[in-house]
Amino acid sequence: MKIVDVNAFYAPQGGGVRTYVEHKLRIGAALGHDILIIAPGKTNRIETRAGGGRIRYLASPALPLDRRYRYFDDPAVVHAVLDEEQPDIVEASTPWRTASIVADWRGPAARALIMHADPLAAYAYRWFGGIADRTVIDRGFQWFWNHLRRAGNRFDLVVSASPDLSRRLSAGGVRNTCTIPLGVDPGIFSPLVRDMAVRRDLLARCDLDTGATLLLAVGRHSTEKRWPMVIDACLRAGLHRKLGLVLIGDGRDRPRIVRHIGGNPHVHLLAPINDRSRLAAVLASGDALIHGCEAETFGLVAAEAAASGLPVVVPAEGGAAAHALPGCSETFTGSSSIAASEAILRLLDGDFTRKRSAAAWHAMHARTIDEHFTDLFASYAMRTSEGQRAA
Repeated sequence: MKIVDVNAFYAPQGGGVRTYVEHKLRIGAALGHDILIIAPGKTNRIETRAGGGRIRYLASPALPLDRRYRYFDDPAVVHAVLDEEQPDIVEASTPWRTASIVADWRGPAARALIMHADPLAAYAYRWFGGIADRTVIDRGFQWFWNHLRRAGNRFDLVVSASPDLSRRLSAGGVRNTCTIPLGVDPGIFSPLVRDMAVRRDLLARCDLDTGATLLLAVGRHSTEKRWPMVIDACLRAGLHRKLGLVLIGDGRDRPRIVRHIGGNPHVHLLAPINDRSRLAAVLASGDALIHGCEAETFGLVAAEAAASGLPVVVPAEGGAAAHALPGCSETFTGSSSIAASEAILRLLDGDFTRKRSAAAWHAMHARTIDEHFTDLFASYAMRTSEGQRAA
């Protein structure tokens, strides 16, 4: 199949979507597919990957609020490239303007909307959740639900990476929604790379000995990650149990997070770890993961922690919730530090060694990113064959 991904979220300096695209190019080529990414760029150019696939940049303006990213300003230019490339499947990788551009193209290819973002959870529910329930918020953002419903009618597939997001989309009347979970890098994350020397070092950075519990948190320092709430939850739980928190990451909110910690010795900030093998060793050497963001479409950090054999403490809503496996993890409702601290204490109560053993067993069956793309491309093949039969 020839698959063209119209992807306004892709940028060479980007984060999760860039990583996703790199996997797609590699795995797509290995499975015999022709993958093209159409992305906004500084100039018109084509980048051919040694492992297979191409990225075709279209000269586009920079986003005013984040100049690492650009946006498609002329649908006709995108449509002309699609006319030239003649894909079997065309993807839109944002639910915003890109979805409309792809839906408006008059070519015959099947169309898929990939929900890399959950704007309602990331913004509306977070902004107004303290003063109104989601039903009321949804009514206030009916214009966006109408946009999604129109997309569901115009796309053959609306692909979500988590059951929670798929459930909300379907309940909101978005047709053609399906769940195809992401996965972790194969052969990297594993409980077998646990290193007690790493654990001892991280606890020492929290001014604690090896008898304490080591909680890990990973992610950029931004508002939607709710790190102050996570820190408060750990400090509250620390009144009852000896535990330390190591927060791995960086970002624009770092000064605010440092102020929030206020010099507490049991919370340690660690710089981002770009080496995947080293990150895997650090994750496997912790005792549990604590996560606060309920707005993620999949929850890759929670998936990597679970694949490393860690029990997780995560919000009951959002993508990360799918990685809270029975018998070895806990969830909490809302953005409450009290609820999160109670979830931490529930996890540590009883036979925690047994819970860690259960988490390690589940880790051996962790889904990989290769499986995600195998399932995604199989769903595309089904749609193209159905289209050919209908024709």
